[in-house]
Amino acid sequence: MENYIVEMLNITKEFPGIIANDNITLNLKKGEVHALLGENGAGKSTLMSVLFGLYQAEKGEIRKNGEVVKINNPNDANALGIGMVHQHFKLVEIFTVLENIILGVEPNKMGFIEKKEAKKKVIELSEKYGLAINPDALIENISVGMQQRVEILKMLYRENEILIFDEPTAVLTPQEIKELLKIMRGFAEEGKSILFITHKLNEIMEVADRCTVLRKGKYIGTVDVKTTTKEELSRMMVGRDISFSVDKEISKPGEVVLSVNNITVASKLHKNNAVKGVTFDVRAGEIVCLAGIEGNGQTEFVAALTGLEKMTEGSIRLCGKDITKSSIRERSISGMSHIPEDRHKHGLVLEYSLEENMVLQRYWESKFQNKGFIKFDAVREYSEGLIKQFDVRSGQGPITVVRSMSGGNQQKAIIAREIDKKHELLVAVQPTRGLDVGAIEYIHKQLVATRDAGKGVLLVSLELEEVMNVSDRILVMYEGEIVGELDPKTTTVQELGLYMSGAKRNTVKETNHAG
Repeated sequence: MENYIVEMLNITKEFPGIIANDNITLNLKKGEVHALLGENGAGKSTLMSVLFGLYQAEKGEIRKNGEVVKINNPNDANALGIGMVHQHFKLVEIFTVLENIILGVEPNKMGFIEKKEAKKKVIELSEKYGLAINPDALIENISVGMQQRVEILKMLYRENEILIFDEPTAVLTPQEIKELLKIMRGFAEEGKSILFITHKLNEIMEVADRCTVLRKGKYIGTVDVKTTTKEELSRMMVGRDISFSVDKEISKPGEVVLSVNNITVASKLHKNNAVKGVTFDVRAGEIVCLAGIEGNGQTEFVAALTGLEKMTEGSIRLCGKDITKSSIRERSISGMSHIPEDRHKHGLVLEYSLEENMVLQRYWESKFQNKGFIKFDAVREYSEGLIKQFDVRSGQGPITVVRSMSGGNQQKAIIAREIDKKHELLVAVQPTRGLDVGAIEYIHKQLVATRDAGKGVLLVSLELEEVMNVSDRILVMYEGEIVGELDPKTTTVQELGLYMSGAKRNTVKETNHAG
């Protein structure tokens, strides 16, 4: 009989209209990295939320070191040495790094918080585990990668021995991912036990000892990572074979759809400009990828392009029309669709239903309103069609509150809305971030189909494989400038990496715009 540090036995958790976990058993050994793999909405985060006390299971029991335990809330979980880094971080933006780490377990003397001792402990932990942070920085001013370090230090500060990571690499750059996987292995070697929710097969192969697969809320099996393959794991996860390459014909670029000229955007973080004189075209029938490591001006460039931020210089033409000073709605009506980088901040209204979110860009059209009154039947019918076509899964169909859906299905809802509305240019920023292999395959096909329908696609991505597989032309952005224009058919991942890190640059050939 194996000695497990945690056993989750026959766990069943239900929500309105859906059984999120259907009789699932998961066993964690001491000192192992145990991956939990499954499609978006397979029930992975729900199962871990049961272990962390955020949800209560209807059936089943949890044991720690063989003893049955009751976990009613996260404080119970912490008392048992269980910590969790959530997919969407649970941090107070206006607090400092230190204040977030000690929140809820503040050391105090006579009712006064003793920050000095806490700060010393936090700095020691950050040095020991290679998690460099500035304890006095405000959360709202630090990068996503840094915020994740804060979440990890929160667990370490509480001396948790069972660490749950929910999609920890979804928002990280390739370099940060490497770093994090190394840290996770280090934790395991120290005797901590790790549950690692992911759907990135490469990461599982690299870091995990065992892997448990869930599909549509059911337990499929647990495998030893050393004796399995990526193909086998993806088959267990989605129930069919997945193609890891993108099938596409050679592009046939047509007229210029988007022309950006000398775009310059000020930085909110420092005196330098975040975007410096960027000029390029996107033509109908091609996918142009803006590649770069996070923080090199892509976010600010897209914000200026889509109307979310003002630019200090430059002009934008969409289908020959000057939209430099147009509002967001005018840009949308002129033919721009936008899959935003931050789906919660700019893509969805989380408290609205799925059907309300599906018509956010179009509710004023005569199809959906009459004299200012919404035609609810038309909205329902339209949403049901999109939900079916794009396989958006949710507990209660069109009336589901979007906040309750899995991250991947929230993303699919945005993609359905943006691709379906009339557009000539699709701006897709990290469209597959946080998605499983089945959903990624599907979205890549949608991007290629959009291109083949004669639309222009501007893809912004950090994923090297995605950049190489999906794009027809690559523009590399480094420190706010375009430092290279590459052809994915003739370049290598290594060369692309050199441009992205600023070690290499070429001048963008204006003559090459015709492809």
